[in-house]
Amino acid sequence: MLMAIDEEFRRFKQIREELNLTQAAFAEELGISATTADIERGRTRIPGQVVKELLKKYHINPLWLFGDSSQKYLYTDKIFVNPKVVTVDQAGNDNIVLVSAKAAAGYPNNIGDAEWFEALPAFTIPLPEYRNATFRGFQVDGDSMTPALQSGEWIWARAVDDWDSLSDKHMYVIVTIDSVLVKRIRKEKDSTFVNLISLNPDYVPIRIDRNEIREVWQVNSKLSFNLEEDKTEISLQGLYQEMRDLRQEVKKLAK
Repeated sequence: MLMAIDEEFRRFKQIREELNLTQAAFAEELGISATTADIERGRTRIPGQVVKELLKKYHINPLWLFGDSSQKYLYTDKIFVNPKVVTVDQAGNDNIVLVSAKAAAGYPNNIGDAEWFEALPAFTIPLPEYRNATFRGFQVDGDSMTPALQSGEWIWARAVDDWDSLSDKHMYVIVTIDSVLVKRIRKEKDSTFVNLISLNPDYVPIRIDRNEIREVWQVNSKLSFNLEEDKTEISLQGLYQEMRDLRQEVKKLAK
C-alpha cells in the first residue's frame, strides 16, 4: 500500500512539472489554499476535488494518478485545446503575443508560465477581424508548408476552444508537449490519433496521439516581407499551358 501512495505523490508532482507551474500556481489552478507542497511531500492525500479538477482541466486519468493504470490521459466528450495563458493590454484587451522561431523552442515548456508570455513582444490590431477572439503571432520556421507559407513569415492564428471545431480545411498551429508545428489536421475515425499534414509533399504526415496536444490555433492571416514575383502563380500558369498543348496533341492524333 505504501508503494501505491508514493506513486500517487510522484505522479502528482510530475503533472505540475510538465505544466511548468510553481507549487503556488498549481494550487491556485486546482483550488487548493497555499501550495501543493504537502501533497508532493506525502503529508496530505490528494483531495477528491483536486482529482476532479485534474481530470477536468488536464484530462488526467484518476486510475493513472493512483498507480492503477498506464493510461495517463482520459478524455470526456469535449476536448479543450484553448490557450493556457492570455495577456492583456492596459485597456483590458487581449494582446497578440509574438512567438518568434527562437521563442517557439521554449513555448511547450513554458505553456503555463504567465511571466514567460508577458516577457514576449505583444501588440493589438484595431481591425474588426481581430475582435472578440484571442490571437497569437507565430513565425514560420522551415519549408514544410510551402507554397502557402515561407520560412521567416509571420502568421496570425486564432485560439481554438475545443477539439470538435477543428476542420481539415484549415491550417493550424499545434502546440504539443515538445514542439510548435504548423500543419493541417486530419482526424482518424474512432481513434485518439490524428495526422498532421504538411503542404510540401516532401514531408510525410506526422501521426500523433491528441493526448500530446496542448493548444491549437487556427491560422487566420500572414505577414510577408517577400514581395517578389509570385513563383507559385507562374508555375501554375506553366502547368495550364502544358495541359493546353497536350490537348492539342491529342486532337491531332485523333484526326
